[in-house]
Formats: sequence, C-alpha cells, structure tokens
Amino acid sequence: MRPMMKWLPLFLFTASLGLGCHATTAPAATAATTEGAQAAHPSFTLESPALKETRRINVYTPPGYDTAQDARYPVLYMPDGGEQEDFPHVAATLDTAIRAGEVRPFILVGIENTERRRDMTGPTEVDEDRKIAPRVGGSAAFRAFLRDELMPEVRRRYRVTDETAIIGESLAGLFIMETFFLQPELFNTFIALSPSLWWNGDELVRKAGERLQARPDLRATLYVASANEEGIAPQSARLAEILRASAPAGLKWRYEPRPDLRHDNIYRSLSPQVLRQTFAPGP
Repeated sequence: MRPMMKWLPLFLFTASLGLGCHATTAPAATAATTEGAQAAHPSFTLESPALKETRRINVYTPPGYDTAQDARYPVLYMPDGGEQEDFPHVAATLDTAIRAGEVRPFILVGIENTERRRDMTGPTEVDEDRKIAPRVGGSAAFRAFLRDELMPEVRRRYRVTDETAIIGESLAGLFIMETFFLQPELFNTFIALSPSLWWNGDELVRKAGERLQARPDLRATLYVASANEEGIAPQSARLAEILRASAPAGLKWRYEPRPDLRHDNIYRSLSPQVLRQTFAPGP
C-alpha cells in the first residue's frame, strides 16, 4: 500500500532565523539580475532556457570571503534553497561550524523552488506516482539547469574551486541519488537524507548494482540516511546492501539508519553533524 507521506505535501521548513551570516553580493551578470536587498542573504535571478523560467538563487559566503581576495572556496549546492525553505538553517549551520573551525569554509548556493515535484523526479511508469503533482519527471531538465547554467554562473560570479557537493531531503534526496547514478562526475559529494527511493517502483535501488559495476573508476563521497518511514527506510537499507557488495574502490560511502527520526525532522536533526563530519578541516 502506498505510504501516506506520498499523498501529503512535502514538508518545507519556514524558519526565519537571525543568522548573523557574513555574505556579499557578487557583481551583476548579463544573464542574471542581482537582487535580494530585502532578503536575509544576497540573491540573484537566473533566466533558465533549460527550465523555461526564471529561478531565484540564494548565496551564503563564508567569513573572510571579502577580505581574502586570493582565496577560493568549494561550493555546496542545495535544492529547497529558498529563504522560506531550508536555506536559512543550512546557512546558519555552516556559518556556526566554520566560525568554530569545525568545517572548512564553503560557499552555499540555494535554489528556490517553483515546481518542486516536477524538478526533483525522473520519469515514472507508476500511475500513482504521477498523482503527486500536475507535472512530474523533470529531473533531467533540472540537472541540465544545474550543469549548464547555474554552476557556470556561480563560477563566474564567485571565487570557487572545482570541489562541489549537494545536499537534500525527501524528493530532493531522490534527485541527488538519481544524479549520483546517472552523472556522478557533477559533484564530488552527495548527501541524501531520507531519499524518496520508492519512486518508479524503486527503480534506483533495482538498477543500483548494474550502474555501480558500469563505473569501476567512480570516485565520490556518498552519504545516505533514512528516518523510520515506509517507502524509504527499507529501500535505503537495500541500497546499502548493494553498496557493500558492488561499490567501486574509489567510492567513499556511508549509510545511517535513524529510526528515531521522522520525515519531517531528519533534515534539521542530521544536517549539522553530517556537514561537520563530511567537511571537517584537514590535518
């Protein structure tokens, strides 16, 4: 039976935090308009041919970004990256951890949603899946937007390194896992919290073994966690079994089952410790 969470609007956090974050607006671009004067963080809009719409992008830069003119920084991308979504609490987590010396300085780039369920899902042959939104199956276009439009724009506007990471939960976690299997070279690090692996009859889990075996030279870091929920925890556990059997030597991965957490609190509960563990300063 379909889990009830599939029928409910996915939880979006709406915390309004006094972050005290240090961020700066980059120079305006020809293809994008710098805005965000009224927001807690600088933002710009980007006209997307891939998505055929305008997308708002929120940006956090780490302490010292303005003064360290020769320094370059890795970038953490996040779907659900609006000021009324998950961007504020991830930015606050990063800022606190960077200032405490617990995390390497990162730039955070948040992508505000328009049609979340369209962008985060791939094609499906399951009729029930299509009932979650008027339009689904747009993940390839969203990935093209990231790869061909947003990431080049971020490289143009900000002083960045080649290191990239992505974090997301639920359907955003599904998109992250799909990207990991279909285009793993796009990011160095993939963090998927309670990914909706039930999509299209568990397709990502069913095809995981053959896709891993087809990429013996894969080098990446993957973190997957699951709360105590039908349609996600069992699939995540099966994925971990496949990773144990088939992960290439260059893949650093970890699966963390968290039956003590729920779908609506796993992001806020786990992201602080995951970011500190994954991006801890080097020796």
